[in-house]
Amino acid sequence: MTWEERITIDPKVLVGKPVIRGTRLAVEFIVELLASDWTEQQILDNYPGISHEDIAACLKYASEV
Repeated sequence: MTWEERITIDPKVLVGKPVIRGTRLAVEFIVELLASDWTEQQILDNYPGISHEDIAACLKYASEV
């Protein structure tokens, strides 16, 4: 899996911030949650529309940019 499969950048969604495909959850937001000591399970419980693979894609995107 590559992050390109799960992360999209569209100027019409959140002013072009990278988001998880099919959501309005920004990569930046997910990374900030992890940096604030949220566990992956807490994120998945609070945002049921995303998956482990989406969180992994956010981290891969962040590491590449």
